[in-house]
Amino acid sequence: MRFLPTLCVLSAILMCATSFASDTARLTYPAAKKDAQTDTYHGVQVADPYRWLENLDSAETRTWISAENKLTSGYLDAIPGRDRIKQRLSELWNYERYGAPQKYGERWFYTRNDGLQNQSVLYVADSLDATPRPLLDPNTLSKDGTIALKQWSVSDDGKYVAYGLSSGGSDWEEWHVLDVDAGKPTQDVLKWVKFSNTSWRRDGTGFFYSRYDEPKSDALKAANKFQKLYFHRLGEDQDEDLLIYENAEQPDWRFQAEVSDDGRWLVISVNRSTEPKNLVLYRDLAKPYRQKGEKKVVSQVSAPGPNVRNMQTRKVKSPSVITPVETLIGDWNAAYEFLGNSKGTLYFLTDADAPRYRIVGIDTGNPAKANWKEIVPQGKETLQNARIVNRSFVATYMQDAHSAVRLFDLKGSSLGEIALPGLGAAAGFSGRPRDQVAFYTFSSFTAPTAIYRYDLSAASGGVWRAPKTAFDPSRYETKQVFATSRDGTRVPVFVTSKKNLALDGNNPTILYGYGGFNIPLQPSYSAAVAAWLDLGGVYAVANLRGGGEYGRDWHEAGIKTHKQNVFDDFIAAAEFLVKQKYTAPAKLAIRGGSNGGLLVAATELQRPELFAAAIAQVGVLDMLRFRDFTIGKAWESDYGSVDNADEFKALYAYSPLHNVKPGTDYPATLILTGDHDDRVFPAHSFKFAAAMQAANLQGKPKLIRIETRAGHGQGKPTAMQIDEAADVYAFILSAMGLAR
Repeated sequence: MRFLPTLCVLSAILMCATSFASDTARLTYPAAKKDAQTDTYHGVQVADPYRWLENLDSAETRTWISAENKLTSGYLDAIPGRDRIKQRLSELWNYERYGAPQKYGERWFYTRNDGLQNQSVLYVADSLDATPRPLLDPNTLSKDGTIALKQWSVSDDGKYVAYGLSSGGSDWEEWHVLDVDAGKPTQDVLKWVKFSNTSWRRDGTGFFYSRYDEPKSDALKAANKFQKLYFHRLGEDQDEDLLIYENAEQPDWRFQAEVSDDGRWLVISVNRSTEPKNLVLYRDLAKPYRQKGEKKVVSQVSAPGPNVRNMQTRKVKSPSVITPVETLIGDWNAAYEFLGNSKGTLYFLTDADAPRYRIVGIDTGNPAKANWKEIVPQGKETLQNARIVNRSFVATYMQDAHSAVRLFDLKGSSLGEIALPGLGAAAGFSGRPRDQVAFYTFSSFTAPTAIYRYDLSAASGGVWRAPKTAFDPSRYETKQVFATSRDGTRVPVFVTSKKNLALDGNNPTILYGYGGFNIPLQPSYSAAVAAWLDLGGVYAVANLRGGGEYGRDWHEAGIKTHKQNVFDDFIAAAEFLVKQKYTAPAKLAIRGGSNGGLLVAATELQRPELFAAAIAQVGVLDMLRFRDFTIGKAWESDYGSVDNADEFKALYAYSPLHNVKPGTDYPATLILTGDHDDRVFPAHSFKFAAAMQAANLQGKPKLIRIETRAGHGQGKPTAMQIDEAADVYAFILSAMGLAR
């Protein structure tokens, strides 16, 4: 497809925006009453005047939401150039996108989006060269595209697909099973599934999954406690599912179960928070665990804690004879990711005694740590992921946040590298130990995600699917630069812009960051980012402490009482861009989502003069009450707990809701959330918006955009994403047009 010229010139939009922005002082914000609610933490009284906004379904909250959306939509719709930005976004978004194919039995399964479909469609084909047939089209399940296919898992013989659907952006999933031959769902329906994978028994009789009990109160708000691991046998009702594991004394434990490729072992990862540390339990599936007949059964197993049990206390068609769940790793000292097995040896990717990760082998017959075998030792770079394909390890490393891929045999001997097409991120490597071929994705800031095929037996590969877009990547380049944080730490920053960019301080720039939960930010393509570049903007991504770019030490340097390091790193990246004349404060916007929304809000409050605009999306903004909603308790591993005096002091010092200072000239601020966000409860954004609006009624705009039928971001329909991006860019450009 030929390159389509930019639809509008940035300078022209800015000129229009300048005259528009002069009317912002006339904004009249919806009334938000202030209650006398206070809480006491370690002798400190803390006001919470907008606590009433936590009641999402009250009449006054719904009235406030409606009024805020009316104000925001009216403001954004009136910005000159917004419609042209949306048109260009639609053109850039309209390209064919594939997921990496996976083979089960003699069939291949993969997803495809024709360009502007709200949700990608799951396809099946008899071979990679055969014409695929659509197997599941989520776009037919709702008129507005808000029912998303969140996950899918295929039985080993390729006859059945278990799949999880999410409605309105919720983390809650309803699971179904599809008969591939018939192309129709079976009668299997599983509810109240959340934060769970699925893993099939190799005989195809059913799969393991985790779920919660049905919530007794608001499912979008209530804390998620006491997850349980079950086995679902095809054709049976959910209330007959076999309870595999629970811990009645640990309300925050969550379980991910995986069946080994040979079907012998069930490996269970136990997490208690978002901290990258877990226990590992396992079961020998070769031993019988069901008998014919019908009786009432209660079984007890030996595992960590005095009250851990596997139990079934009702009549079932095929009652349980439980083989014990055994403990492989019983200490919360490191992260362990199961990679596969070779007979009785289980392989794990771990940061135990290796903060940048290594691969170890554990013999189930002699699992003591002293007997572990190191297969791939820790290296200079962070070992991010590994898969076993063709009975060899495909190991993905991070070199200053971009990918390198190396190969090792099961004894750890080097087999070379997979050459990547440039500075970017490789992921996936779908394939199993018996497969010779792996498929993986590669993308960069200017290269849309392409699917590559690599034959490990022949050590050769190439492109399987590469999209054609309306974006011309040859006009742009990505450089990696390094800023220096307040304490001297070297902070990587990717800067993407037009080639031969004039460093005159006049380039509209967006700086993006996250900095938390051991999650790295790597180069990736986005049609929305392409549109910003196409408008003449600069796009920068900072790799902050708290993330996973450099292993455990880098992560832990940005958590709990060290969280201020993350904000300092982000500020340092912004100051670097200004000092090097990529941009200037009047042309610099910051953006982030979730933990990145916290980053943006905290940073704009600390350094308001450094930015023209701040976009805080689905942010964690009330740092004293985050644990009271949905899965928030799990975040204490990164943020700390108000129960600890020193951690409360750190949280209170940067909590955005509690650090808004009246009369301060804050940047133009756009807060984004979804009314169905059950990951970061939307009241975080509601309360922060009310506080920001009350702080400076005549200042720069402080708006909140509340998407209905939307959640934390996953599964958001394409149409919603395009509308949101158009609003964000229009808002940023109008804010930059206010430069005096």
